[in-house]
Amino acid sequence: MNQRSVKKYVVIFILFALPITAYIFFASGVNNFAKLPILTQSVHELDNFTLQDDSPVQLKDNITVLGFFGKNPMDNKVGAYNLAHKIYKKNREFEDFQIVFLLPEEARSQSTALQEKLREIVKTDQWKFAFGTSKEIKKVFSSLQSNFSLQENLDTPYVFIIDKDLNLRGRNEDEDVGMLYGFDSREIAEINNKMSDDLKIVLAEYRLALKKNNNAKREI
Repeated sequence: MNQRSVKKYVVIFILFALPITAYIFFASGVNNFAKLPILTQSVHELDNFTLQDDSPVQLKDNITVLGFFGKNPMDNKVGAYNLAHKIYKKNREFEDFQIVFLLPEEARSQSTALQEKLREIVKTDQWKFAFGTSKEIKKVFSSLQSNFSLQENLDTPYVFIIDKDLNLRGRNEDEDVGMLYGFDSREIAEINNKMSDDLKIVLAEYRLALKKNNNAKREI
């Protein structure tokens, strides 16, 4: 075999082998990346909470951004605006996505005022304020088993990603803090980068699962 023939086969090998190798590499990378760790299982369900119109609310079978804005939710309006712009607007039309904030009964009037402000940014059909007792709010927060604390007025700036099976999703090897249970809604960079990316991964998992189920049904 002469040198020209050898070069020809090398070129053919490169043209065919490298794309396949690259595909395998990136496909395996996506599969590994597209799994956000479960940090806590069995987050407490919202059985004892109701919405502003007294209708029920639940975490099960929903992908939820869960927060606690306490007795004075208007004090947390900066966090609410950040979430509205960087999380809610991009994901509100995804089926079964919701943002839920747990509040005590005395926060009803302020929650209405905050919701009116949010409506100036985007429709709030999947943004929910749910009301319950202080005991129930603390129970749900405690079930997250996070490294954050609920303040005396039942609020925290941190928000959490809960999947359809009542699991708290987050990072167990975050480059800044190690275990990342929740996201500081006051920090626009953290919401726009870390939280947005992590929520995108969880949503992609369920899109993929839904696609697989639909394909399986068609094959049957």
